[in-house]
Amino acid sequence: MFARQRKARVLFGLSDVILAALAFEGAYRTRSLLHLHWVFYIVADRKALVLAFTLLALVLIGLWLQIYDKLDTAHPRIILRDTARQCAYNVLFVLVMQYLFRLDLSRLFLALYLSYTWVALLLFRLTAGRLAGVLRREFAEPHYVMVVGTDARARRLGEALERSADYGVRLRGFLSVNGLSPHAHVREPASLGLQSSYPVQPIADLPALLRLHVIDEIIFAVESDHLSHLEEYFLLCDEEGVRTRVAVDFFPHVNSTVSLDRLGATPLLTFSAAPYDEIRLLLKRAVDIVLAAAGLVVLSPLMLVIALAIRLTSPGPAIFRQVRCGLNGRRFLFYKFRSMCENAEELKAAVAHLSTRQTAFKIPDDPRLTPVGRFLRKFSIDEWPQLWNVLRGDMSLVGPRPAIPVEVDQYQGWQRRRLRMRPGLTCLWAICGRDAVDFETWMKMDMQYIDNWSLALDWKILLRTIPRVLTGRGAN
Repeated sequence: MFARQRKARVLFGLSDVILAALAFEGAYRTRSLLHLHWVFYIVADRKALVLAFTLLALVLIGLWLQIYDKLDTAHPRIILRDTARQCAYNVLFVLVMQYLFRLDLSRLFLALYLSYTWVALLLFRLTAGRLAGVLRREFAEPHYVMVVGTDARARRLGEALERSADYGVRLRGFLSVNGLSPHAHVREPASLGLQSSYPVQPIADLPALLRLHVIDEIIFAVESDHLSHLEEYFLLCDEEGVRTRVAVDFFPHVNSTVSLDRLGATPLLTFSAAPYDEIRLLLKRAVDIVLAAAGLVVLSPLMLVIALAIRLTSPGPAIFRQVRCGLNGRRFLFYKFRSMCENAEELKAAVAHLSTRQTAFKIPDDPRLTPVGRFLRKFSIDEWPQLWNVLRGDMSLVGPRPAIPVEVDQYQGWQRRRLRMRPGLTCLWAICGRDAVDFETWMKMDMQYIDNWSLALDWKILLRTIPRVLTGRGAN
């Protein structure tokens, strides 16, 4: 993202602070003027503390939801939705803060603050695009960029730069690498025509161009084997303080998220095909620990009764243990209530022909199920002991179901990516048919979950799983 876009993001954050502060004061004064039975008042120092934390939380929530990246280009419906989510999370934060710091805030005050903030932010954001355009035209200096390369990739980059004109970006022209390496001997045109026509000059002219023209940034959009021949030009830009960027779409069919990391003094280009945001993954883990611990405490009396029922109605242990594959293929011991006869694993070969799936073994109305086990399976009660796996960190509440090693050995290459997310108790397939989903669709849904993962998606899946489990729909 260019500096102009980052400045716009800062301006949107500052506008949130100002508008929310006005909404906070307006809600406070409105509540104070209402002659209700309970007189509402906050001492000045505590009021300042509450306001500061509230405004900080509002901006951090906006950054987390990536609202500031798209405010001036988003559809009004998206602005309406995102603003409502940001304000609702902000009030939720205030409620948590009230509990932690033993504040005594009026519920009517919080409702007024939510309403005033939502209206103020919404009105501002619906006109933000036009306002941002005026600010950029009036106050932003042009940001001049040149592109190294002339192939289709460089052209696409040039077109993207033209579309960034509203951010003050100006494309100066293109630099040819023709003759720089044995692989670069293609005749270059004198100019490239996009929306406008831009000159194409040999990269050997770069020192003179830097002296004669204002060039703020140079983007290298060349084949990877050209980069080693361009070191002196990188050094030249480094000496003169010109910012350089390298287009890293060397592998056009790789859809991973690209980021730059460092190991000591060595920069590393990182391709991530699974979620890697450590903060959000840490929050996901915190939710897992809290809910799994609470679930074990609440369900422990029932789990004891279920264990006794299993032992009394069929020979064998109450808990079934099995080795499963976890995050990135790590093996762990998986727990569930035993729902089959004691020698179910020995009978597996005899009933294998009844399986409806080739890779993941699944038999509708499995003859090895016990009467109690059939009931446990229908309402997913047999999965309750996996809360211990969640608490230990082997699993998560939401994620692809953990597979046994022999199934993983049969996976196709693309299916193995489901191992890059911590396995879970439930996932997308569980709310879209459970056992009625075929194996191929199941795998694709796991990939869909990984590619679109967010904390909000986890909560959506959890909440939609509850009625599925309670009614026993889709289980067999």
